[in-house]
Amino acid sequence: MSLLMGSIVVVAILFFVFEMLRRQKLREKYAVLWIVIGIGTLLLAAFPALLEQASGLLGIQVPANLLFITTLVLLVGVCLHLSREQSQAEDEVRILCEEVALLKVELSALQQSVGSHARQDGTTGPAA
Repeated sequence: MSLLMGSIVVVAILFFVFEMLRRQKLREKYAVLWIVIGIGTLLLAAFPALLEQASGLLGIQVPANLLFITTLVLLVGVCLHLSREQSQAEDEVRILCEEVALLKVELSALQQSVGSHARQDGTTGPAA
């Protein structure tokens, strides 16, 4: 029964990931990570002896502990990756804001220059 429930949950999550990917709500580089995790989880749900063998090879007495350790490492990795992406995005936004501010200053200077030339010529604006 737990095999069936685990498989249903993993298939539902994989379906959700593919649907988000199809609707372009999730980028491919993130989808690959979730698909690999989903397939790995599906394999462990289908073949629980794999977890027991892996925990025996690593000297971990309780297979569930290996599953928790692996999950914790994956979650920390995802959090670090997303933190790096967020930092890069913040840097890009800061640079873009600085460039927009500089462009606004240049535009203001050009408008003042055009305005002062128009007043000197006695015109009120561009010729129609």
